[in-house]
Amino acid sequence: MFLMCFLHGFRVSELCRLTLSDIDLESRIIYVRRLKGGLSTTQPIIEEEYEALVNWLKKRETWRESDSEWVFLSQKTGPISRQQVYGLLRRLGKEANVSIIPHPHMLRHACGYALADLGRDTRLIQDYLGHRNISHTVIYTASNSKRFFNIWETRT
Repeated sequence: MFLMCFLHGFRVSELCRLTLSDIDLESRIIYVRRLKGGLSTTQPIIEEEYEALVNWLKKRETWRESDSEWVFLSQKTGPISRQQVYGLLRRLGKEANVSIIPHPHMLRHACGYALADLGRDTRLIQDYLGHRNISHTVIYTASNSKRFFNIWETRT
C-alpha cells in the first residue's frame, strides 16, 4: 500500500478509492484517478510493485469482503479509511524509530522529489502527479541541483 503511495504519488483519498478495475496486472498498468480536478492517468506498474500487489491480492482473498471492488479493505467493512491509513503509517513509523510522525502525504512529496532527482522534466512530473497548476510541481525541481548539469552540452 505504501509502496504504491510513493510510486504513484497518491493522495491518501486516491489510495483509499483505488478499485480492482483500476489495475490491470496482465498489462502491468494502473489507472490513477486524481482528485481535486487533477489529470487522471494510466501509469506503469514496476516489477517490485507487481510482486507486492500479487502477494497482497492473494492475502486479500482470505478477508471477509474479498468480493469487494476496493483494493485495500478495512478489516471491519468497506474500503480502508483515511484514518486507518494514517494510523497504520504512524504505527509503522514508530516501530521503525522514525524521528518524525509520518503521514501519507509525505510519500506523495517523496515521489515528486525522487522524480526530480532522477532528472525528470517538470511537465512530466506535473502530469504524473496530476497537478493542474505547475507552480505546485516546481517545488520538487527547484531543490534539485542536478538540473543544471550538462545544461550547455550540445544535444545530438
